[in-house]
Amino acid sequence: MAQRFLKLEDVQEVLNISSQQAYSLVRSGELPAIQVGGRGIWRVESAELESYIERQYAAARSKAHEDA
Repeated sequence: MAQRFLKLEDVQEVLNISSQQAYSLVRSGELPAIQVGGRGIWRVESAELESYIERQYAAARSKAHEDA
């Protein structure tokens, strides 16, 4: 069974970004996440990460069409 929730470290690895970039995506709301526990531990649902990736592809396609 695939994991439902991912740590920010997992998000970093999938997107090949820094910890600061992953945290920024979550804090801005661009990548929906939940906070678990009292120590500010963030978790991203794997479906939300896939949705974020799809939105980024759509934005890139849109920009490519504008630039053409």
